Amino acid sequence: MRRVLTAAIAVTALLLGGGCGGDSGGDDRPAPGASGAAFPATAGGVTLERRPERIVSLAPTATEMLFAIGAGSQVVAVDDQSTFPAEAPRTDLSGFKPNAEAIAAKNPDLVVLSDDLNKIVDQLTKLKVPVLLARAAGTLDDTYAQIGQLGTLTGHPAEAAALNERMRTQIDKIVGGVPARSAPLTYYYELDPTFYTVTSQTFVGSIFARFGLTNIADGAKTAYPQLSPEKLIAADPDMVFLADSKCCAQSPETVKARKGWAGVTAVKNNQIVALDDDIASRWGPRVVDLVQAVADAVAKARA
Repeated sequence: MRRVLTAAIAVTALLLGGGCGGDSGGDDRPAPGASGAAFPATAGGVTLERRPERIVSLAPTATEMLFAIGAGSQVVAVDDQSTFPAEAPRTDLSGFKPNAEAIAAKNPDLVVLSDDLNKIVDQLTKLKVPVLLARAAGTLDDTYAQIGQLGTLTGHPAEAAALNERMRTQIDKIVGGVPARSAPLTYYYELDPTFYTVTSQTFVGSIFARFGLTNIADGAKTAYPQLSPEKLIAADPDMVFLADSKCCAQSPETVKARKGWAGVTAVKNNQIVALDDDIASRWGPRVVDLVQAVADAVAKARA
């Protein structure tokens, strides 16, 4: 979701996509039928009369979900930030600066978005293009709900249900496999080198909370606060997680070289973890990989 942008644009993008998944509510289970698929199908406020065969995804997370549930062959175009899977039909379409005419030129029978930038939903609706607005998840339950919605709308409800079950099982197993601690570890999660971060009131924060970790940014007035270097150093986190290793070339080495950081526990104990930016910023099937990365780091960490 986030790429080589300025800090302000990066955090704005996160804020725009960081809702509570309000569009994921409701009962989106399909009517009984062969393998569970049935049309007309309704999910997320969208009704489709027939299975879509020309899907356009302008949301990297949705792209990953679509391919994971077996709907990849129905996707004709994805946005320029949809880097996974490799076989996704990547184009120069943009989710940050959506162009209704360019999207409509793909002749889509379903468009999936994570944000309503430039009132693109209204523009596409006027062109009679069905749109699913799948805002950024606030919790894992929101993720599972979105996968279910996409399964219903694409004719893959059984595959979506199976994916959700696998994810739940894998995540529970990973979290349960990390030994309990007598005292919680503290952590700092870095979005960019200007010290923008997340609190526990975000999707990423909720993942870390499952491990009993304490977020040094909790108590901030916003979900995506910018910490001062002085406050961050004074908080002395046990662990540092870098979600800016690709976009901003941050690494354990660059963190260790920062002025005043030599005495921070995470630096002294070599507990600085470089995450994959893409995986860390998306709420789709690969969140299992994020959970595993956090689990591996926590299991090795010293207090």
